[in-house]
Amino acid sequence: MAISIYFSLLLIFLSHFPSSHAEPFIGVNIGQVADNLPPPTETVKLLKSSSIEKVRLYGADPAIIKALAGTGIGIVIGAVNQLLPAMQNVQKALEAASLGGKIKVSTVHSMTVLGSSDPPSSGSFAPGSQAGLKGILQFLSDTGSPFTINPYPFFAYRDDTRPETLAFCLFQPNPGRVDGNTGIKYTNMFDAQVDAVHSALKSMGFEKVEIVVAETGWPSRGDPNEVGPSVDNAKAYNGNLIAHLKSMVGTPLMPGKSVDTYIFALYDENLKPGPSSERAFGLFKTDLSMAYDAGLAKSSGSSSNSSSQTPSGKVTSTGWCVPRNGSTDQQLQASLDWACGQGIDCGPIQPGGACFEPNNVASHAAFAMNMYFQKSPKKPTDCDFSQTATLTSQNPSYNSCVYPGGGGGAGSTGVMNKYVSSDKLESKQNGAVEPKVYSSLSFLLIFVVSLIFRAN
Repeated sequence: MAISIYFSLLLIFLSHFPSSHAEPFIGVNIGQVADNLPPPTETVKLLKSSSIEKVRLYGADPAIIKALAGTGIGIVIGAVNQLLPAMQNVQKALEAASLGGKIKVSTVHSMTVLGSSDPPSSGSFAPGSQAGLKGILQFLSDTGSPFTINPYPFFAYRDDTRPETLAFCLFQPNPGRVDGNTGIKYTNMFDAQVDAVHSALKSMGFEKVEIVVAETGWPSRGDPNEVGPSVDNAKAYNGNLIAHLKSMVGTPLMPGKSVDTYIFALYDENLKPGPSSERAFGLFKTDLSMAYDAGLAKSSGSSSNSSSQTPSGKVTSTGWCVPRNGSTDQQLQASLDWACGQGIDCGPIQPGGACFEPNNVASHAAFAMNMYFQKSPKKPTDCDFSQTATLTSQNPSYNSCVYPGGGGGAGSTGVMNKYVSSDKLESKQNGAVEPKVYSSLSFLLIFVVSLIFRAN
């Protein structure tokens, strides 16, 4: 089939896949092209010690699936198959078992499925793939299943090694790139690639089909002739990506929600062919230690009441770091992503946190900028953020959202954060969260595994 190069893996999501989310999830791919992987039970312990909520498997390995049962970790299972007919057959079997609403079926695509992606608003599918895609997209729309894609800014940088391109790919401060059709300035490659996919879906009449990022990542090492692989770059990309997803700002064309994303990969795979970078995408080493800190450790809490005093009691804070007047949302988003990517606690601005409301870029950036500044040596340059931040003597704390810092004076109740509107302050916060659907029943796991092998 002419389009088979684009669609090689049937995906089965063993959890509800709602059309919108109360909070994003960050998943990870678990590859098995290696001879030194830890036992599945140890892998599950590692996952539970992290903030990873979902995993994607490249096959229905009974040992891994059994170890994951009952953990609350969502599972996506891949199986090689013949596209649309196989998807339809699996869907029929799920519906016959009254599982059609609980388990979603999709197929993964590489970015080569796009014929145009720059600027993002002009995104369209390659002409040779559109005929085959039409039926698949209709299936996804009818079943509420996601369109899954593998965007890799790493490969984009490999083809354009200018310094500004690297910063653009790593979510680091950069001049940005303006979409000439919409006037939107993009500050990172990930958003640009995802929005190009969104535009392609829209061009075929399937704008409402959700997008899931099935793979994205950055290698921590490579061959001498490879450009881009390094521990610093891998940490920057994955750490800043995670912070970006947690900020819930979304992309310019899909604001206010994070695209569900599976990072590649949990471990290095020492038997993969190709350049050294192919064997170096792991977030963790096979001895279960971190390859680098990408910010996936579970938060120890959302308290923001860290002391701003030295052990001797001397006050070192000189105020609060907040956004500078005139800074754009795009500039503040870049600063927000960078700050949260430096290891500070951005939990309070995540859904359910004391500082999540109001849910806008300026408010979240204010909190992140200040947290970074308070943890820094507090030099003037620590509250600069490419000239988007400034120091203030007014406490921006509000309600139960506490900004650490200031001059150490006691009894301050703070002034209302100017980025908080009064209507947002009255918003109901009842602590309700989206219910998680655990694919823990052995019957469900066995049933899906049997479907995969039966469909082959």
